[in-house]
Amino acid sequence: MKLKINLDLLLVQRKMTLTELSSQVDVTIANLSKLKCGRAKAIRFSTLLKICEALNCTPGEILELEEDL
Repeated sequence: MKLKINLDLLLVQRKMTLTELSSQVDVTIANLSKLKCGRAKAIRFSTLLKICEALNCTPGEILELEEDL
C-alpha cells in the first residue's frame, strides 16, 4: 500500500495557495511543499489538525491509502 497526499487537490478546491496555507497553519512553505509532493517522511498530528482546520476538511481527505499495482 502507498499513502497518497491530496493536499494539492484540496488547495485548488478551496482556491488557496500554499503561501496562504503556510501563514494560516504556521508551517514553512518548504515543509508544506514536501508534504504536498509526497516527499515528507512524517507529519505531526497537531500540524495535520491545523491543516484540516484551515482547509475545512478531515484527515481522511488529505491522506488516502492506495493499493500498489
